[in-house]
Amino acid sequence: MFPNMELKWALLLLGFFLSSSESDGECGIGFKKIKSSCEDENECETPNRCGENAQCVNTNGSYYCTCDEGFRSNPPNFTAATAGQCVDINECTENTHTCSTDRVCVNTIGSYICTCPKGYRGQRLDSSCEDVDECVSSVCGVHRRCNNTLGNVTCICSPGFDTHENNTCTDIDECKDPDVCGTNANCRNLPGSFICECHSGYSNYGNNQSKCTEMDCDQFKPRPDAEHTPEKLKHLMSLLKNSCESLNDTQGEHLTGKELLENFCNSTDDLLSDGNIADGETMSQFLDTVEKGMRLIGPQLKEPVSRMETHNTIAEVAVRRGQAPPSGRVILSTDSALFNTSWETVVGKSYPGFAFVALVSFNDMNSSSDQFHTMSRERSDDSDRNITYRLNSKVVTVVVSNPETKQLSEPVTIIFTHEQERAESEGVAYSCVFWNETEGAWSGLGCERVWSNDTHTKCSYSHLSSFALLMALYPVQDSFELVLITRVGLVLSLLCLFLCILTFRFCRSIQGTRNSIHLHLSVCLFIADLVFLCGISSTHNQITCAIVAGLLHFFFLSAFCWMLLEGVQLYRMVVLVFHTTVKHLYMYAVGYGVPLVIVIISASTFPKGYGTDRHCWLSLDGYFILSFFAPVCIIVLLNCFFFIITVWKLANKFSSLNPDLSKLKQIRSFTMTAVAQLCVLGGTWVFGFFLFQENGTEVMLYLFTILNSLQGALIFIMHCLLSKPVRTEYYNLFGRPHKKKAEYRVGQSNSSQKPLRSDGSTAESQM
Repeated sequence: MFPNMELKWALLLLGFFLSSSESDGECGIGFKKIKSSCEDENECETPNRCGENAQCVNTNGSYYCTCDEGFRSNPPNFTAATAGQCVDINECTENTHTCSTDRVCVNTIGSYICTCPKGYRGQRLDSSCEDVDECVSSVCGVHRRCNNTLGNVTCICSPGFDTHENNTCTDIDECKDPDVCGTNANCRNLPGSFICECHSGYSNYGNNQSKCTEMDCDQFKPRPDAEHTPEKLKHLMSLLKNSCESLNDTQGEHLTGKELLENFCNSTDDLLSDGNIADGETMSQFLDTVEKGMRLIGPQLKEPVSRMETHNTIAEVAVRRGQAPPSGRVILSTDSALFNTSWETVVGKSYPGFAFVALVSFNDMNSSSDQFHTMSRERSDDSDRNITYRLNSKVVTVVVSNPETKQLSEPVTIIFTHEQERAESEGVAYSCVFWNETEGAWSGLGCERVWSNDTHTKCSYSHLSSFALLMALYPVQDSFELVLITRVGLVLSLLCLFLCILTFRFCRSIQGTRNSIHLHLSVCLFIADLVFLCGISSTHNQITCAIVAGLLHFFFLSAFCWMLLEGVQLYRMVVLVFHTTVKHLYMYAVGYGVPLVIVIISASTFPKGYGTDRHCWLSLDGYFILSFFAPVCIIVLLNCFFFIITVWKLANKFSSLNPDLSKLKQIRSFTMTAVAQLCVLGGTWVFGFFLFQENGTEVMLYLFTILNSLQGALIFIMHCLLSKPVRTEYYNLFGRPHKKKAEYRVGQSNSSQKPLRSDGSTAESQM
């Protein structure tokens, strides 16, 4: 602090006045005489001149005092004569400190310090204050729980203890409440806890503070009324029965819940991989065992959520424990389903101290057709409309700790993932179903479909069981136009095929190997079309329908085999240029023997495959249709190869047969020949493969129907009316004799057996 300027000048003037009077003989105040002159006296040399917490400042002839930093006096500058005193300045109350907001100002003598509040600490002045966890050291004592808060700590009694009057914690005797363990157990009090010791035949599944429920280990025995129980299902039941019995033996060792869940999933994998669950009785036994098994395994799991995934089984289980029942939503999911419900629904009316919910999904679980009869009875018009059902999701089982699940207070929802991505349409509808163990079939009672799209369907259920999603396939009704086209085309083809048979049999100018192939092809197509026209709808008699389906199977396969022989013969003529012909015995073996072997094997393997509810044709069950579809695909692919080679060779032949022939006429002749071969080789059946596509199905259906119902007419046009030798025979038979008919017949008698000639003809008859 600086001295007052006025006082300083006054003292200086006083010293000057006194020094000026020195000439009279004496030195003034503040001066001392040294030899013959007066010099200033340093008053600050006197100890403690200004007192504590002050500094002395000497002046000429006087002095003054100033307070140290952090102190003040009144007046600010003083001398010993003015009785000044320096007092401490409180920077904290006067708010002149520089402490940060998270620190506390503490005044000191002449200064201040910035410190962290109680319960906080800071390593450096420039760092922030951090909370001190007082619970690290046992500050609460015995039977107390330490609860650290910001800057403070609270001590509360541990669970099972109560606060006494003198602020001590005493044990609570839970066993005084007779309902804490129920009537099926003895309660034993422990310091801060208790144990429910179950009576014989009861268990709380290792949850020692839960009520005990009756253990029925005999429920895992095969049903006495079950005629046939698979061995692996018996093994699964035995596994669960042993685990159940081990719970009654508190002294013995038993598997943990996680180990038991893993063994359970592995056992179901073995069972499902064998495909033994084919009938309703076995399905009921299996799903019932799964439900009872999860009720045994679920309470033994320790983790809040447990998941086990194997090849054929996926299980997810949520478990909650505590004195109070859980609340809120619970969601479980597998790769095929998402389950959503509330813990209130899982718990139900009684709460034994634990609650669990399990979602289990199964792969490779196919249902046979007789397992959908309940759905047909629930919808009375299904049998009349020939509606068929098919599973379009994996089968899932939902199990909760609530024993009353036949009528839930709140519906549960499951979102299924479609096995086949297919949206609803006129021919497809989705139904939410559950497994009815009484009926041994799928049922839709108590099930409601909320929404559906291409990939997922959401279902709502008022009860719990095993669930799935059914895809109802409604038969597409043939339109009047399609039926009319089919019948008119077949009648026309029958007439044309009859003329082809007469022509190929009695026309001498075209006799040869290819003529024989055309003859037998026409015979097979004639019989197949005739049987199709007369008996395809004979579904009223099962035996008759099976015979019709068998005949169609044989003669259509035979027709395709003769088409294959046509392709082979064409390849020999055009590419290999063989003059020899195929022996008739070999042709009969391929044309009639191969189809006969296929039909015999198919009929003996799956006789029920002949005849369906709608048509007398091959059944789609068990992929039986492949007995026709697979050979047809092979033959069409081979004939496509022969057709491409033929077209390529023909293009070269037509360009070299007659260079003077107009290009337009060459193209016309080539096109007619190629189309003729396309019909004979079965190319029109290629349109049938596109019927399985989503887009353009109706267009392909009409093209397939028109071309194949008129296949006989196309063969007659291409190989009879457009063949010069045949036209000549027709003219000789129905018109006037021609002079050159004999010469022409001799020149063309064996043309079908010879390779293409390089003369000037267009070779229409040869092809």
